[in-house]
Amino acid sequence: MNVSKTVYEALWQKWGPQYWWPATSQLEMMIGAILTQYTSWSQVEKAIQRLKDEKVLDIQSLASIPSSQLESWIKSAGYYRQKSFYIKGMCWTLIEKFKGSTKELFLLETHELRNELLSWKGVGPETADSILLYAAQRPVFVVDAYTRRFMSRHRWSPENESYEKLSERFTAELEKDHALYNEYHALIVRLGKTYCRSKPHCESCPLKFLLIHPVSV
Repeated sequence: MNVSKTVYEALWQKWGPQYWWPATSQLEMMIGAILTQYTSWSQVEKAIQRLKDEKVLDIQSLASIPSSQLESWIKSAGYYRQKSFYIKGMCWTLIEKFKGSTKELFLLETHELRNELLSWKGVGPETADSILLYAAQRPVFVVDAYTRRFMSRHRWSPENESYEKLSERFTAELEKDHALYNEYHALIVRLGKTYCRSKPHCESCPLKFLLIHPVSV
């Protein structure tokens, strides 16, 4: 059985398209990918809306405003001092290496672009791949906590499996298509928020038919 395709079809049948990522620019997606670390999306939305209200959601403004000011505007997202440092660092890198343009950054080939992103402070594999998938529209599969949770509960991967290995489980079974990976990741997030939570709701889960053993918490 092609597990990846079977899961995708079950989730799609349940919910259909998710229209994710909710952003109006590449930069907004990149900032969202940093802000969403260790917090809920609702808190990220508050921070991004504040940046829009203050009219600073552009590379030059974010690079030049005082750190303390940026920290106060993104406070809702938590870890605001670290995230302010990461966002300002990202913007200065774009200015110094890529003519202050996300489009210039995204001219890089996928492997080179991923290595560039991973060299930035505050950008690990999940954040880098989120930027690659959603902002740069590259066929890269994002693995997050929701992915690990449902995969381990279904006994399809060990809990401590590496990020790269878990990502490969999906890409090996699916066609290389950024739109497919985008929709799939969004559906996994919906699954994790609705059914495959810390305390699971397996009885009504759309993947119940694939569950080998009941989940105990």
